[in-house]
Amino acid sequence: MVPSLCRRRTGWSAPLALLSALMLAAAPASAQSLEELSSQVRAFTATDATHLLIRDVVLVDGTGAAPREGMSVEVQDGRIVAVGTEADIGVPEGAEVVEGSGHTLIPGLVMLHEHLFYPSGRDWRGARYNTHELSFPPLYLAGGVTTMRTGGSVDPYTDLGVRDDVAAGRIPGPRIDVTGPYLEGPGGFIRAFPDLATAQEARDHVNFWMDRGVTSFKAYNLITREVLGAAIDAAHARGAEVTGHLCSITYTEAAELGIDNLEHGFFAATDWSPGKEPDRCVGTPTSVFLELELEGRPFLDVVDALVEHEVALTSTLNVVERSVPGRPLPPDGAQASIEPALRADVMTAVAAGATGQRRPAAWLEKVMAMEKVFYDRGGLLVAGIDPTGAGDVVPGYANQRSIQLFLEMGLSVEEAVRVVTLNGATYLERADEVGTVEVGKRADLVLMAGDLRTDPQTVRRMTLVFKDGVAYDSPALFESVRSTVGIR
Repeated sequence: MVPSLCRRRTGWSAPLALLSALMLAAAPASAQSLEELSSQVRAFTATDATHLLIRDVVLVDGTGAAPREGMSVEVQDGRIVAVGTEADIGVPEGAEVVEGSGHTLIPGLVMLHEHLFYPSGRDWRGARYNTHELSFPPLYLAGGVTTMRTGGSVDPYTDLGVRDDVAAGRIPGPRIDVTGPYLEGPGGFIRAFPDLATAQEARDHVNFWMDRGVTSFKAYNLITREVLGAAIDAAHARGAEVTGHLCSITYTEAAELGIDNLEHGFFAATDWSPGKEPDRCVGTPTSVFLELELEGRPFLDVVDALVEHEVALTSTLNVVERSVPGRPLPPDGAQASIEPALRADVMTAVAAGATGQRRPAAWLEKVMAMEKVFYDRGGLLVAGIDPTGAGDVVPGYANQRSIQLFLEMGLSVEEAVRVVTLNGATYLERADEVGTVEVGKRADLVLMAGDLRTDPQTVRRMTLVFKDGVAYDSPALFESVRSTVGIR
């Protein structure tokens, strides 16, 4: 049983009026009705009905329970009002029936390392990463994502604007929790990164962006323990959380500082890096990871520290997969979504094995095994895709791929679905609203053709994605952004 996290939202000292405003901003928005959607969004809806019966599906409900055959789910006014067999529910009067025979139904995905920027330029330190406010939101929704957290921002005002446009029904996309600009020390490799050299700068940074509506922060490679500790304290004091893609700080040190989440499984960890000095970024050689014994104390001590301090671990297996040889290419749809000239560059690099640091095939197996140990020892494993590497990880398609990779890791179908749904909702403290198919929750659902229990390719055949009970046409959303990734 995966424990629920007890967030460290303590130490409040803000005035009562500010507290009330912050709590109101953090509360889940009301269900989004069809009437609130623009014509641009309604172009992708499959029906105008607000009362639906999705009938005779294989249901994987996100709780971790075994899949159930012959199940039906009744949806009315954006909420799930009944879950049961056809004999239990029948066909409620006035409900439009969605025939689900031969289909699998799961909750909407809740993914925690997403981005609205992508490597569409050529200057590594300069304008390489451009925000994709038009193509990424529909791609995420098409791929089954109904709630997401960005894992760091290089254009926070645009990210906040996209969040608001989706919430207002002006553009199609998932609900978005916006992570603020990175918490980075001097010398970051992208000009959009701040240089936070002191504890006071970190506190000022957190408070400035909290005032503008971000809900979390992400620490990066070159930050010091003093600066990170100050940022964590400032974020927690205002009800926000901090995650990290770390190097200068070990996982164990970060857990002791109170960090809430760590990104990329264990491959960013420097706890075992030879010659590691405090506050200095020294990467861990691949050979050290491959030789690390998963039953030995050096590894288990780090795992246990994370579990003890209730630090969630975000798996980003998509980017790990792309760094090893012999893996499947991005699917045709993902390739077709990229702007043609950039697509040619990306796929040429993929074919040449040049999309990032190349590692042996055993690297992916080891990363999976390390994450599985964390999961088995009671850690909260969550998921994300990080579409910012070499251009070969495309939103929507990569989110679908995440489920397949968890199955390859050795999780059961119900466990894999739970990681990408309920676990993410648990971290975001929204498990009472989303993450499972249960009566009273938002009708965030994904219908896919096939039986996921026997065919992992079922995730590639999503037909309808329901958000707040509104049924979106997944293939139409994917098609709408063909050849646009890389330019908008």
